[in-house]
Amino acid sequence: MAEHFDLSIILLNFLGIAGIIVWHLQGRTRPTERLVAQIAFFLAMTATLVFARVNPFRFDSPHMDGDGTLVVSAKILWWTHMAWATIGFVRIYIVLDGRPREARLIQDLLVAMVYLGALLSVMAFVFGVPIGTLLATSGVVAIILGLALQNTLGDVFSGIALTLGRPYVIGDWISLSDGTEGRIVASNWRSTYILTGMHNLVVLPNSVLAKQGLTNVSKPDENHQILLPVRIVPNTRPKFVVDILHEALNSCNGIVHEPPPTAALVGINGTAIEIELQFRVTGPAQRGLARNEVIDLIYQHCNSNGLMLAKPPGTQIFEGSDALERAHISVERLFDSAPLFAGLTAPERAVIAASSKRGEAAAGSTIVTKGEKVETLVLINTGIVTLNDDGEEITRLAPGDYLGARSVVSGEPEFHEAKALTRITFFQIDKLDFEKLILSRPSILDDLSCRMSEARAVQANSGEPIVSAQARADLIQTIRSAFGSH
Repeated sequence: MAEHFDLSIILLNFLGIAGIIVWHLQGRTRPTERLVAQIAFFLAMTATLVFARVNPFRFDSPHMDGDGTLVVSAKILWWTHMAWATIGFVRIYIVLDGRPREARLIQDLLVAMVYLGALLSVMAFVFGVPIGTLLATSGVVAIILGLALQNTLGDVFSGIALTLGRPYVIGDWISLSDGTEGRIVASNWRSTYILTGMHNLVVLPNSVLAKQGLTNVSKPDENHQILLPVRIVPNTRPKFVVDILHEALNSCNGIVHEPPPTAALVGINGTAIEIELQFRVTGPAQRGLARNEVIDLIYQHCNSNGLMLAKPPGTQIFEGSDALERAHISVERLFDSAPLFAGLTAPERAVIAASSKRGEAAAGSTIVTKGEKVETLVLINTGIVTLNDDGEEITRLAPGDYLGARSVVSGEPEFHEAKALTRITFFQIDKLDFEKLILSRPSILDDLSCRMSEARAVQANSGEPIVSAQARADLIQTIRSAFGSH
């Protein structure tokens, strides 16, 4: 019987040492295989303990001979493998739960508790140390350390609270009450790391972060609303103003159109109609670009519809009839905001304006069909036009944009179908008049070549149009050749 006991204890030590060697050889890159090996060795050691009738949960005073030493080492190895198997289960559960990164603090806490429990068990059941007395003594030491490490412990427990509360996860964009905002890139026991929009890394202690008001921009998604106040001179009905600003928002390509943007009347007085524009963007990085585009389109639509921006409160002066006169809609005023004609002199604009013809189209009507060769350049005055390719919307055009440049300039068919999204008005410039304009103002070719090259990039499904200098020069030469200009 004693011989079987000795063999079981030797086998138990052998299994424990072999399990440690296999555990280290497998490494951290194979957690599943590591867990299987840990469970296998732990079960084998448990079966051996049962066969040898050794109770690891009871302290037996060991003899100071070889057998007693082997029993002590066997119990220590068994408790060590039990701790590793438990930790393996904890880590596998966190990975399968799909939250390995944000649950790092909880994982570390559970691992520490498992190791502490295993250490106390070894001291109590293997060496017979009175745990009650030890815990009472360690309590005094813990109080002293707690006072010395008060700030650090505050950060640690704040980190645990933030992890359990889950106000954010790694990768979320957050905004704090002190003005700090950015994306969470890392979090540990003591600090949270935030990458701001200016590409700076802000390190915040967890205790400071836990005390601040926090807005998670990424929840439920990163679409969030922007408010933009606008003041318009009250020389027309507020409903007309709201409709025009709605058109400006709907013609914007950089904002979210579902849910639709809105323009809400805030107030009215003798100097201004106050409106608040509400629109959404797809993420924090698009806020600046979207706001720039919206402001530019507000100017375009107001300029083409005879609306004037009011001066800030307290700085208004009486405009009188001059304001109404300047609000008169004409093709010359449209040239002020049309990039194509920005470089024309007043006499040149007057000549083109005199030869242009005003037209209009109802919402849903087709202005230019795909593959059509048009004989007039269409300059949008009011409303919104969409460019479509096989029924899919490519982009939206606003007042000041134009259609038909490819056909008029180079004789090539149009790449896209142009449809009126809303009721539109426009000015048509005949091809012969436009030829005279280009011959007298060659600089217009630069803008045309840029826009036509971008249209080619859009047709090729390029995310960012990239036009080489040589390609642009070739296009300019083609256009000049078409008009006989050298």
